[in-house]
Amino acid sequence: MAGLVDFVISLIQLICPQPCFDTFFVHYDFFHIDCIKLTVSKIFSYGIIIGSVLVKLPQIIKIVNSKSGRGINLFSVTMELGAISASVSYGYASKFPFSSYGESIFLAVQTLIVGMLVLSYQRQSLHVLLYLGTYCTIMSVLLSSMMPYAFLKFLQTSIIPVITFSKLLQAFENYKNQSTGQLSAITIFLLFAGALARIFTSMQETGDSLLMTTFIVSASLNGLIAFQLLYYWNSTNAINAKSKPKTS
Repeated sequence: MAGLVDFVISLIQLICPQPCFDTFFVHYDFFHIDCIKLTVSKIFSYGIIIGSVLVKLPQIIKIVNSKSGRGINLFSVTMELGAISASVSYGYASKFPFSSYGESIFLAVQTLIVGMLVLSYQRQSLHVLLYLGTYCTIMSVLLSSMMPYAFLKFLQTSIIPVITFSKLLQAFENYKNQSTGQLSAITIFLLFAGALARIFTSMQETGDSLLMTTFIVSASLNGLIAFQLLYYWNSTNAINAKSKPKTS
């Protein structure tokens, strides 16, 4: 019984860490503003992490079902993958709480799969293996103890122009095609909502202005692509219907 109680307490402390756990459950101060903010931030953070496990699954399914990566800019995907991976490395090296960057791990894996699928449907099997091998090698170096923290901080700083360029590249691709191709509306809107929530959680859990700026930029640009999804909705559906292979 004691073991079960300890387990429940440890779960509660994931979203209500010390000293806020004592503030709420020992001193019964349920209106402590800073602890309320921290607890709400933790709930958002773990919600984002849980959601991130599936956030790009609709995009992956859409590519597989259509057997095409049409409209998805591979360079943009690769830059996004680099930006996400830099966030993982920076958060890990900075010893930030897992709740403040954990979703980046799942997003990186799913973004990697998107890039590999785009290459695969372009009939570039050798490039798929090279893409995967190069990424795994780079990440093993970035997460190793040999990597200087100053360099990881530089990478995190460079995320802002990288995200800006990659998202604008995708937005231009959408504008040029007058369609959002195989982009998944669910994925884009989840990314937009997640970036908005991360602005608040980064403020509460890390106080890192670099992270907050990154998520402000990310939310703005994901919002732009979300707007394009709505704006080009009818033309995208018409183009996708024409490009579907006919079944006998």
